[in-house]
Amino acid sequence: MRRSKVMACAVGASLLLAGCGGGADTGSGTGENALPGVDQYLTAPCPEAAGKPAGDQEFTYWAMWTADEPQGKVLQKAFKCFQEKTGVKVNVQWLGRKAYTQNLVPALNTDAVPDLFDQDVSKVGAAIMTPGGTQSVDDVFAMKVGEGDKTVKDVLSPSSYDFPQNKDREGHNFMVPYTVQSSAWWFDKAAGDVQQPKTMDDLVALFDKAKADGKAAISQDGDIPFYNMYFFTQLAERFVGSGGLNKAATDQTGQLWKSDPGFLEAAIETAKLPKYFIDGWDAAKFPQVQQRWADGDSRYLYVGTWAPSETREYLDKQGAGTKIDYGSFQFPMPAGATHDTVEQMSIGFAVPKKARHAEAAKAFIAYFLNKDILSGIPAVADNLVPRADLAVPDDLKQVKAAMDDPKKEHVLQYDGIDGIAGGKWQTDVFDPADTALLKGQITPQQFVDQLAAKGAEFWKNQS
Repeated sequence: MRRSKVMACAVGASLLLAGCGGGADTGSGTGENALPGVDQYLTAPCPEAAGKPAGDQEFTYWAMWTADEPQGKVLQKAFKCFQEKTGVKVNVQWLGRKAYTQNLVPALNTDAVPDLFDQDVSKVGAAIMTPGGTQSVDDVFAMKVGEGDKTVKDVLSPSSYDFPQNKDREGHNFMVPYTVQSSAWWFDKAAGDVQQPKTMDDLVALFDKAKADGKAAISQDGDIPFYNMYFFTQLAERFVGSGGLNKAATDQTGQLWKSDPGFLEAAIETAKLPKYFIDGWDAAKFPQVQQRWADGDSRYLYVGTWAPSETREYLDKQGAGTKIDYGSFQFPMPAGATHDTVEQMSIGFAVPKKARHAEAAKAFIAYFLNKDILSGIPAVADNLVPRADLAVPDDLKQVKAAMDDPKKEHVLQYDGIDGIAGGKWQTDVFDPADTALLKGQITPQQFVDQLAAKGAEFWKNQS
């Protein structure tokens, strides 16, 4: 997903064209790279709903997906089943990744808001919850999912929703997750299996070997700012731990960037990577460079757990018979780092404060988390879900093992710095410095100094 993000993009595909309406074909539309359970899921009988909303006969949903994406196909199956079992119609608008900023944020001051929308928790928190645009979904966690007496709370992993960044000012949950994501280094095992590198020197050795084999080492879509964020934030988290980046970014003096030596160490490690980026990484338009990785022009790609789904979809459309045997590994621990971290990001449903059909929207959330509906996320969309009793796609088992490792310290993706001040801190302070570091225009020390100075200036102007 971009998966979200990019899934890209947010979770990745914010650049796909979005359509509106709810009558799209739910056929799989997949080719030689199709996952084995797609048609089985899409043609399976609909599970029973736990109950029917008492008053609402319809509700409006603004989707972060497009109808032809795998997630869109899963949702269409869910819409059809929900109407069949409850009589409630879902009026969907397929708006794509930027719906929350381009559509929902401008609508908050009007009465023309949807009853339901979805996005990753950081973006919802920054753009919608912070200005008071969401309502509590605590009541959803007590609703039954259509599996006997099992409730939403019973089936969800607590780590997918019970964390500070999913709480509004009153301490209520504002989002119910249906997908969880992480990130990793991706490679094609057909070109040679790769073991988890133990040190940064081990990682660099992999890149040197790729170049010696005549390949670019790293595909990087440099026009996606939060793709560029990955490298420094991943490394910094291993020096400062969960909450450390966020604490520095919200320090109004900016001095934490300079007083904690871990940030400079992370910047030094980050600066070693761009010489391995594929030619044209900073001039191409997403997803061109990711597609070059899928075509075999480069050996490694660092993005979220939506990578297999997106690149498989691309290869299908190419129709050249190309397949990837997906493998992945995590960033190694840099020398001197003490926090063995792994990132997690939840994507889920939220209900606007002004929703007119909140009852039906919340009933749909509970229904979507039924195992027979939610199983489409791994089966069709090749993504992870917040239910421990559902299948893990083969492509993602290495990432899931890292996420489930009890020795690892869990961190919200980017430590949540992309949600600070409605996302403005990232765009105004971090992105310019990060881009300059990756392009070799400033040194690691200048990078840290710039974050400190520009951060202090940013917070001074916010008061």
